[in-house]
Amino acid sequence: MTLSLRGRLLLGVISLVLIGLLVLNVAIYVSLQKFLIDRVDAEMRAGVDEVATALGAPSRGPVQRTAFPIGTVAEVLGSDGSPVTIRGVSSGFGSQALTVLPVVPKNLQDSGQLDVPVQPFTVQGTDGTTEFRLTDWHEGRFGGAIIVLAVPLTDITSTLRGLLVSQALISAGVVVGTAVLAFVIIQLGLRPLRRMGAVAGEIAAGDYSRRVEPAGSKTEIGRLGLALNAMLAQIEAAFAERTASERRLRRFIADASHELRTPLTSVRGYSEMLRRGASESPADAELARRRIEEESVRMSTLVDDMLLIARLDQGRPLESKPVDLQVIARDAVADARVVAPQRDITLNAPDTVVVSGDDTRLRQVVGNLVRNALVHTPSTTAVEIAVATQNGTAQLSVTDHGPGLPAGDREKIFEPFYRSDVSRSRDSGGAGLGLSIVSAVVTAHGGRVKVKETSGGGATFEVELPLSTKTS
Repeated sequence: MTLSLRGRLLLGVISLVLIGLLVLNVAIYVSLQKFLIDRVDAEMRAGVDEVATALGAPSRGPVQRTAFPIGTVAEVLGSDGSPVTIRGVSSGFGSQALTVLPVVPKNLQDSGQLDVPVQPFTVQGTDGTTEFRLTDWHEGRFGGAIIVLAVPLTDITSTLRGLLVSQALISAGVVVGTAVLAFVIIQLGLRPLRRMGAVAGEIAAGDYSRRVEPAGSKTEIGRLGLALNAMLAQIEAAFAERTASERRLRRFIADASHELRTPLTSVRGYSEMLRRGASESPADAELARRRIEEESVRMSTLVDDMLLIARLDQGRPLESKPVDLQVIARDAVADARVVAPQRDITLNAPDTVVVSGDDTRLRQVVGNLVRNALVHTPSTTAVEIAVATQNGTAQLSVTDHGPGLPAGDREKIFEPFYRSDVSRSRDSGGAGLGLSIVSAVVTAHGGRVKVKETSGGGATFEVELPLSTKTS
């Protein structure tokens, strides 16, 4: 049978109490028995003269009286060991009407000296129940005859029997009281565990926001509560992350399908036009072939971008070699000035800033940020690019002075396929993967990217990357 924790604790406490009471009671019983018998032995040794005088020996002077109990027997033995004189105590050694006598051994011990009794020992009485404490000695006043003195242990037996009854009653009371008190204490002590079990059931039912109590560092149960709450927080975070990941995946698939549907529809339409006879019209045939090629390139770029994001999310390693951000930024500014010659595009990169990374991907990061500033700001808006070092890291920023971003868009701007302006054209705004690629590439390089409002209006994208520890 399997006992509960409460049952095992209660059984353990009661067992310990029983063992302790048993040891204590045995020690008290044995100690009291020894004390009482030692006192009887001392009285027997002290009453040697009184006993000899009571049996008829000549007096040697004043006799010290000893309070022998009723039933004490004194005998003078003959040479054959038979009693010559027997005296019993009723009030003094004056009675011979004894109902129980000690069973005297045939071979008595000898102290080897006159008037010196041997060490007392215990013998049975003639009734088979009463015990006597017996000693003997050679009495010089009787010419060396042996005197036997036997003191009944009836009072001692009665006292010890009463002690056993008292010990039994007291022990029973102690055990019952201990069991009740232990039960109450165990119930109170296990109450937090029961509460934890109830909360665990609610958590198992799906309520991951619940926490167990108590949760403190002062008690073992409290420390268990702390550990469980920490574990529950991690589980809740893991479930939330999984839910968010699944939501992002579903949205990514939906957005990707939506983005691919438009070029696929165009390719299908122009292919249908060619099939129906556009070849008879050179202008229509040229338009159809050009649009099919453009939409195919667009789809290839979109697929390549999605594949890059997926690989970076999986932790695929990138090439790592010393790369100068100053050179990359200078090339990006030159490209932007060719695309938008009417803009004021400036570069602030006075020093060489070397990081460890993939040159192609880092160029893609800077290019996407600059293109984002060119596409989403008026054509006359100035764009500023800066490269510097700060606190042991490389800092790259792309600043524009356009309309800026709403506060709610700043947290979502790096999500795949996200568009701040949902009405803008895909031809001008792209598929919404540029900033997602920026975030994925920067994260893969051990850095971080953030966006903030430009002083005076506009948006500032800041990239932070660890400096290179290698030399090219």
